Amino acid sequence: MFLSSSIRSQPEFAEGMRDMSSVAVGTGAWGLMTGVAMVKSGMSVFEAIAMTLLVYAGSSQLAAIPLLIAGAPAWVILATGFCVNLRFVVFSLHLRPYLMHMPRWRRMTHGYLTADMTYAFFTRRYEQPPADEAEKRAQEAYLTGNYCMTWCSWMAMSLLGIMLANLIPQSWGLGFAGVLCLVAVVCSMVTTRLRMLAALIAGATAVAAYALPLRLNIVAAIGVAVLLCFWLEKRFGLDPDAEDDR
Repeated sequence: MFLSSSIRSQPEFAEGMRDMSSVAVGTGAWGLMTGVAMVKSGMSVFEAIAMTLLVYAGSSQLAAIPLLIAGAPAWVILATGFCVNLRFVVFSLHLRPYLMHMPRWRRMTHGYLTADMTYAFFTRRYEQPPADEAEKRAQEAYLTGNYCMTWCSWMAMSLLGIMLANLIPQSWGLGFAGVLCLVAVVCSMVTTRLRMLAALIAGATAVAAYALPLRLNIVAAIGVAVLLCFWLEKRFGLDPDAEDDR
């Protein structure tokens, strides 16, 4: 079993989950948006849940949804999903030396559950394939911890989006799902006082300048936040990457 006690007992498993937790909010936000988008596009709740559990590929899901609704031929939908996910062929080729010592079913399981950020975190942590048995176990545990966190955050929030989609007024449209996604991503990035201040300034400016045409309030919000925070950084010597003291 790929999630056996021998894998979970490795310290690298907890490290993998901890490292991936830094982007779990953004992953969950993307899942939430995808869940809402599927139902708002006309799919039934059952169809949306089945697609979430079986496909597990946000970009392919979003690409396939309009084709499914339009009644496109199956080969067109499959070809679209294949093209969107071609990057995983490159990922698989790179990960092949790391996983070739495993049985085929385990390699396929790891391949199915490995997502973009999982690949990025794993290859950044391990630049070389394992050299001995201890390193093989450590690398597999870290990879498994990575994608367990990703899978849980994606599935939980995607299913929540599906359940809540019918509560969102149709007049709000899919743009509301995108707003939810961006808010969650921004919240996950606000890790210092200066970044929190930048978010507050941008939000306040966007609301104050809402009457501007062509959504120029967004441009104004970005400009004011950048300039003001840049001035504060230089004036008071603030470090934009310094974590808050706790």
